[in-house]
Parts: sequence; C-alpha cells; structure tokens
Amino acid sequence: MAMRGRPKAELVLSEEERSTLERWARRPTSPQSLALRSKIVLACAEGKTNQQVALALHCSHATVGKWRSRFVTKRLKGLADEHRSGVPRKITDDHVEAVVLKTLLEKPKDATHWSTRSLAKATGMSQPAISRIWKAFGLKPWQEETFKLSEDPLFVDKVRDVVGLYFNPPERAVVLCVDEKTQVQALDRTQPIFPMLPGVPARRSHDYVRHGTIDLYAALDLASGVVLHQLTRRHRAIEFKKFLQLIDDNVPDGLAVHVVCDNSSTHKTPAIHRWLLAHPRFELHFTPTSSSWMNLVERWFAELTTKWLRRGTHRSVRDLASSITEWINAWNGAPRPYVWHKTADEIFDSLARYCQLISESGH
Repeated sequence: MAMRGRPKAELVLSEEERSTLERWARRPTSPQSLALRSKIVLACAEGKTNQQVALALHCSHATVGKWRSRFVTKRLKGLADEHRSGVPRKITDDHVEAVVLKTLLEKPKDATHWSTRSLAKATGMSQPAISRIWKAFGLKPWQEETFKLSEDPLFVDKVRDVVGLYFNPPERAVVLCVDEKTQVQALDRTQPIFPMLPGVPARRSHDYVRHGTIDLYAALDLASGVVLHQLTRRHRAIEFKKFLQLIDDNVPDGLAVHVVCDNSSTHKTPAIHRWLLAHPRFELHFTPTSSSWMNLVERWFAELTTKWLRRGTHRSVRDLASSITEWINAWNGAPRPYVWHKTADEIFDSLARYCQLISESGH
C-alpha cells in the first residue's frame, strides 16, 4: 500500500543518540515535554508514520511532524525549547538608577521617607515596579535603626581587654558580667486582661497604673550562666559596694574575681576604690563608653524583659521583687551561658567598614 502525504526524511539514530533518547524518555526527573519529544523520535526511528506515532502517544499529527523534522535538522539539540525573547523591557536601567538615587538622596515634601506609592507617583512608574526595585537593591525606607559610636579615647584597649577576657578567661578565676537594670517599674493595667482565644490575641488596656520602681543588680557567670542578683530601692555607690560584697560572699575563696562592668560613676567612687584595695582578688574591667552591647549581662536583661517583665502585671514593688526573684530562680535551675563570637579585630574591621560607608555616602 502506498504511503500518503509528502515523503519524510529518513530518520536513523546512532547508538549514542538512541541511548540518550531512551534515558530522557524513561528518566523520572525529565521534563514531560522532553520525555514526549524523545518518545516521538524513537517511534519515528522504528519506521512508523506520523499518524501512527500521534495515535500511540496521544498527541497531534502536527506535533509529531514538528519534532521529527527538528530532530532530522538539528539532532539532539533540536529537542530543546528555542529561546524566546519575550515582551521588551519597559523599565530600563536608567529608570532603575533614577528610582535608587531618588530613594537614597531625596525625600518627599510631605513625609520623612518614601513609600512605594508616593515614589511611584513621583516617578510615573507602577507601585509593584518600585517594590521590585527596592527589593532587588535591599532598600527599606520605612526601617530605621539606632546606633552610637563610642568616643572613648581608650576604646581599642578596653575592647581588647574585655574580648580577651571572654575568649581566654584566666585560670582559677571567675568572670562575672555585672550591671544594674534601674527603674524597673511595677505596672498594673487599668482593666482586666482578656486571655488569648482561637483567632484572637490576648488583649490588655493601653494605659497602666504605676506602683513604684526597683533596681536590679545582676552578675552573670560567664562560664556557667548562673546569675547572682540583688534588688534595691536606690542606685548608689553604696548599693554597688553591697553587691560586690554579696559576690565576694558567694565566690569560693582562692578564686580571683574579674568583673566586667560599665563606666557608671557609682563604680568609681572613693568608697569603691577603698573596697577594691581591701579585696585584692577583685579586678574590674570597664567596657568602652556607649558600648553596653559588650557586656553579656545586657543580653540576659533583654531576655528577662521580653520573657517576663514586658507583659507582666505587678500591683506593688514587693510583688515585682518576688516576681523577678521567681524568674531568676527558674533561670538558675537550667542556666544557659552566652558565648561571645567576635574577636577584637573583627569588631574593629566592622566599625571601620561602617565608618567608611557612611563617610562615602556624604552624610
């Protein structure tokens, strides 16, 4: 019986081509389009007509003809999708540069920073386009962080001293990070707190009643994470000296005591100097001014605040003191020491990069 239609170019496969097509056709991870094209070519190589292949593989006659012809012309490379140029870009590099510069160097007349909608209106672009450009360049005008560079003339020496103590604590010694959390407020809400319900967060009144304040002295053991504390009504050198005495009473004899603390005036009075002279095993290591982040007990204070104080309610200073003591006892039942990671040189390099960045920005 004579074959219908135009004569087809002979399709003969090499062993390597047949092996590759069979692998593509049966491999589970192959795209379905590539697997189908491979099956079409393999079936055509068996001498089947386009119509027979289309019926067997449940595809159109035109599809079989297309990939048969493509393979004969370009072999295996012809089975890949051809590049499609797509819709021409509407947002050019100049547009992107204009958006970035306007975001960094200008401000709207009626606000302190741009929003995607206000900048879209000012540039004539769409809000989603502005959003995509900001995301690509990491621009977030709505965010702002605080910082303060230390102006301590002994900044370098103090950083090396404290960081060296964290990385290489002396033998037969205890390292304590000491600080005061002053003016801790005993706050109670003016109305009852509504508990959390499915789909509804807990709710509390925005206003509160203040029942007084208390000061918390804390000493965080660098090695164990255990915290020694003292609650006082006032924050003076005499309270700090009493806390040093409490530390002295609780640290075993024979161990040196290295205390990391800030530059508060209460830590440097003549009474403190006399007490330190009378207790030579104590040595104070001061963090640079405006560098409380170097004192690890500050991290512990943050945990106490977020986990216990911020959402707590206390109707008296006594209630607050009892509550703080309860939380600290729970902490000491399973203490978690904090680990310092950055070396002094890494800190200096980071500050140098930031200073260079802000100086080059023109601010």
